[in-house]
Amino acid sequence: MRLVHLDLKGAAPRVSYLEQVFPLLSQLGANGILIEYEDMFPFKGELEILKSPYAYSEEDIERIQQLAELHKLEVVPLVQTFGHVEFILKHEKYQHLREVERFPNSFNPHIPDTLALLKSILSQVIEKHKRSTWIHIGADEVFHLGEGMDSKNWMSRNKGDTGTMYLKHIKEVLGFIATQYRGLRALMWDDMLRKISVGALQGERMGMVGVVPELGFLAVPICMAALASIVPRAQQEPMPGPLGTRVSGEHEQPQASSCHWHRYDHYSVLCELLPVGIPSLAICLQTVVNGGFTEETKRKILDALGFQSMQLEQSTCEGRGAFPGAEIYHMVEQVNGHLKESILKALEEESAIKGWFSPYHRKRQFGNPRNMESFGSKVLKLHEDWESFVRDLRAQLERVYFPDTVEEWMEENINPYLDQLRDLVRDYR
Repeated sequence: MRLVHLDLKGAAPRVSYLEQVFPLLSQLGANGILIEYEDMFPFKGELEILKSPYAYSEEDIERIQQLAELHKLEVVPLVQTFGHVEFILKHEKYQHLREVERFPNSFNPHIPDTLALLKSILSQVIEKHKRSTWIHIGADEVFHLGEGMDSKNWMSRNKGDTGTMYLKHIKEVLGFIATQYRGLRALMWDDMLRKISVGALQGERMGMVGVVPELGFLAVPICMAALASIVPRAQQEPMPGPLGTRVSGEHEQPQASSCHWHRYDHYSVLCELLPVGIPSLAICLQTVVNGGFTEETKRKILDALGFQSMQLEQSTCEGRGAFPGAEIYHMVEQVNGHLKESILKALEEESAIKGWFSPYHRKRQFGNPRNMESFGSKVLKLHEDWESFVRDLRAQLERVYFPDTVEEWMEENINPYLDQLRDLVRDYR
């Protein structure tokens, strides 16, 4: 299985954009989509509180699956069942289910309500994915596990450690899936399993043969029973990504992009937008499909994306590009390469601004028109050019993303620099 992980914690694309992207992913060698809905799923009833205002509708979920089927992509829904549950535990209604009261990251596995809630969430997601033969239960990065009083008491009573406690909860989750949804197979991330002793894993393996841990970001399925012999090696050796990069368990930014998070967690800033990540994603997929990055592989990627050439070391692609979102790719390049630099250069290197239009002058609204005119036309032109560019960029982003994503991306990447120019132009006028 070559899965593309759609991380919808941030920058969830409109279904109309997925309609354009799925054929490309299939062409590049993907045969499945791993969808981490988080708050984009149309939860109902008591769970409705978990929904984002821009959550997909039930019709959208069905449409996504139809599109996937059309392009021979298997859909694997991902439901976090232990850590990365900020979108649930941020709500006062579920605050009592936190492992540590102050932090919304992870579930307390000892409260019966935790498993009851998870059963409800899993049921709603699985019921809307009748075609799927796999479910991913997440289970990575369970921060603060064992730090809550309930966990400390449990470990003391049972002479256990966080590893056995982790496995106990995972077995309960898997037991529910196995009982309620016979034939549905489970996947999970492996980072927490790596920290557990081989003995503990061997002791539990018979109860978990239905789960397929994914080693790092390679997504290599292996059977639980075989894990014990692999874990010691995996604990010592770095796991390479498809481009030979190392990605830590903390999801730190890789040396070269081999995975594209929309957010590192529910509270963090937006990371890379999907259109910007597509060239790197294409390289990863084709490298996996062909067992290496050859000249022929490179040519296939260039043809698929509509580029003339690409330089991996510089992370650059030359040419117009002809993939969904190529306009956004180029415009974000412009922002990253020129926005900050051009504005700071105008504001900090222009002697007339520093000498005759300082914050002191601007605050008191006085200055010598002779000196102000020496920089005015240049600054007004720069401002007009960037405002026009940003209008176009916003229009492109709105085709792909919902309003909250567009606003957040603008506030994080455009406004810190353009607002300085806007303020200067306002004071100048």
